[in-house]
Amino acid sequence: MTVPEPFATPDPKAVAAGHITDFARHAGRAGSDYAALHRWSVTDLEGFWGAVWDYFDIDADTPYEHVLGDERMPGARWFPGATLNYAHHALRNLAADDVAVIALDETGSCYEVTAGRLRSQVAAVAATLRELGVGRGDRVVGYLPNTPHAIVAFLAAASLGAVWSVCGQDYAPKAAADRFAQLEPTVLIAADGYLFDGTVHDRRDAALELAHALPTVKATLLVDHVGLPWPRQAYPSPVLPWEDAATRSEELICTPVPFDHPLWVVFSSGTTGLPKGIVHGHGGVLLEHLKILGLHSDLGPGDRLLWYTTTHWMMWNLVASTLLTGATTCTYDGSPAPLAKPDILWELAARHRVTVFGTSPQYLLGMAKLCVDPSVHDLSSIRVVGCTGSALPASAYPWVRDHVGDGVLLASISGGTDVVSGFAGSAPNTPVWAGELSAPQLGVALAAFDAEGFPVIDRVGELVVTRPMPSMPLYFWNDPDGSRYHDAYFSSYPGMWRHGDWITLTSHGSVIVHGRSDSTLNRNGVRLGSADIHDAVERLPEIAEALVIGAEEPDGGYWMPLFVVLAAGAALDDALREKIREAIRSGASPRHVPDEILAVPGIPHTRTGKKLEVPVKRLLQGAAVDQVVNPATLDAPHLIEHFARLGAERRGRSA
Repeated sequence: MTVPEPFATPDPKAVAAGHITDFARHAGRAGSDYAALHRWSVTDLEGFWGAVWDYFDIDADTPYEHVLGDERMPGARWFPGATLNYAHHALRNLAADDVAVIALDETGSCYEVTAGRLRSQVAAVAATLRELGVGRGDRVVGYLPNTPHAIVAFLAAASLGAVWSVCGQDYAPKAAADRFAQLEPTVLIAADGYLFDGTVHDRRDAALELAHALPTVKATLLVDHVGLPWPRQAYPSPVLPWEDAATRSEELICTPVPFDHPLWVVFSSGTTGLPKGIVHGHGGVLLEHLKILGLHSDLGPGDRLLWYTTTHWMMWNLVASTLLTGATTCTYDGSPAPLAKPDILWELAARHRVTVFGTSPQYLLGMAKLCVDPSVHDLSSIRVVGCTGSALPASAYPWVRDHVGDGVLLASISGGTDVVSGFAGSAPNTPVWAGELSAPQLGVALAAFDAEGFPVIDRVGELVVTRPMPSMPLYFWNDPDGSRYHDAYFSSYPGMWRHGDWITLTSHGSVIVHGRSDSTLNRNGVRLGSADIHDAVERLPEIAEALVIGAEEPDGGYWMPLFVVLAAGAALDDALREKIREAIRSGASPRHVPDEILAVPGIPHTRTGKKLEVPVKRLLQGAAVDQVVNPATLDAPHLIEHFARLGAERRGRSA
């Protein structure tokens, strides 16, 4: 096949000066192009990850015995014998007067946190947590917006060897409790509210409700973020103002823990049942994030990263990990495009000389539709625009070149909360093809498998990782025999990770992502399980049953319809539609209000009662019935034809 012309080719000066080139030299791979470096990284796992350890000068309290003690999946054992602490590495690479964190919001306000101040706050909060009974292995949870408080709380917990988990405040208390209650946390840290699109959202009552839903919590730290006075309602446990916890004078002591000691729990979207708690370890996250941020994003001292995220999206974890590289990270509280100033993120990036700007495809497409021109700001400091959350369509590439900068590397990235990292993306030394991801990332043995389990090139297949990565989950929370973990990733292709994306590996080395092969809702990069939407809607007396679908579209759009079966006597009028929207806003997430609400005669199920979310999604995207489901396995086969007709009608309207 003829290799298509790249949209952009690597800048020789950037390649020569890049950390990835320096790393190759350090590892004895000088002169390797990216493809050769990647081949080495997945054929010699011990050599590659040992070189990452050495290049980034990992400061272990005890040395490792082997790089990879056991390669099986699941159950790979990385760097056995090593003890270290993530928080120590996050706080060691900035001088005391360097800016570690810049706190931004949609009003344009900001304040800076120096590395010295960050370290002292982490030490103070760690001491407070210790006095509240938090120790190694205990859980600390945050109900917090994306502000420096969340980073401080996370690092404080990590320094003690405690396990961290965080959820954004646009999650309803029940949705947050569905996640946190599984962990039986010792301490809850909650803010008074957050900003979004010109509105201060008061979350004081929500924080109180969440505290009552967590019976194991011994104390709650109350963060004064938006200036709302905390009411005097009785909390079920003692409360402590954040300022008291974070301003005491203490020495930071980071507890050494084994390489695979739990660092945090991030939650799956909860497509069926309660969200799954995915546990990652100190060492695996440390190495994986140094690789993706230090080598692929080329971050180091003097750089500044601004990536729009919420605290419950895995990108927040990468925002926090920016500190590992010695770069400055920016937090942001607010809408990515508030009505009053839709270009606020570009303005802030210019004002604070951001070098890596991160966002989602929907944001870039939205900027183009709104006729926003980022180039009215001085964006000369930006060298990378990172983009993740879904596939970036080819049409967005010229827009970024013309409106952000001709020499900017547009790095489309695909990964997952499951590995809290990327599978494919770009690097300073990779070409960029419009609508494609440049290459599998270093250390990721990526393949596309057909239905028979054979690797394919230039054909759509399931995303499979054939060799382990250090940041693969240690385990799922409350999964003592490992069966849920195994079934989530390893049941389709034993010994290999199946992620749930459709991809094409091209013969010229790039990766094309076609969307999820499961039913996760992925709007603007923020994932939510359909179960959260169904739970909120089906509580309404007018609704007998509901089904929500998130469907990627060929033009890069994302269509999220909600199908409802009405209760006897109910009518789907404007009033009921608004009632449904409000139920989703308050009971699940305001970011996942559906694009359309449609009444249907029924929801198709398997004979065991499971809603057919993935088959319906594929029908709406244009797949034939016989390609997605066997009608004989359904409780009401005639309903499938109804959804197939809906999809055909919608495609006909948009043609």
